[in-house]
Amino acid sequence: MSESPLIVGIGGTTRVGSTSERAVATALRRAEALGCATMAFGAGAMPTEPYDPSRPDRSEQARALVAALRSADGVIISTPAYHGGISGLVKNAIDFVEDMRDDARVYFEGRAVGCIVCADGPQALGSTMASLRAIVHALRGWPTPYGAALNSRSRPFGGDGIEADLAAIRACELVADEVVAFARTMRRG
Repeated sequence: MSESPLIVGIGGTTRVGSTSERAVATALRRAEALGCATMAFGAGAMPTEPYDPSRPDRSEQARALVAALRSADGVIISTPAYHGGISGLVKNAIDFVEDMRDDARVYFEGRAVGCIVCADGPQALGSTMASLRAIVHALRGWPTPYGAALNSRSRPFGGDGIEADLAAIRACELVADEVVAFARTMRRG
């Protein structure tokens, strides 16, 4: 067993640099600062083929994601809120966790999962966070007590003359803090 916990981040859209991808990157940087190894699955790295449990063949992206999750001590998921729920791309990536159903450590068992939701306005933040937490529970994961909800419309990571929102950055870091603390506790277990 490596000295450093592995934290795997999943999140973003098909667009590189989306708010949700930047949010998971911010959380993973914090995990690295806390001494963890990290892996990120964002735009271009998440599987785009629909999850089909009846087909054993998997894309390179799907195989890499499942392999990383099998080794993960903690997971951070960042999703855009689309029409009050998580995005299809992120949900599809999560669906590949079903390939871990027969593993000794089933699905997200024994792992903290940090949840980050980004929405273009505040209306969909709560329902999307509740949905993401319910999915994590269904996969036997431990959603961290704190979940970050970011208003994408306010450009929380700055750009084009807009300063980054330090509270939004800290929210992503707090998610990482809790995932890392839980991962370390479980490794000592």
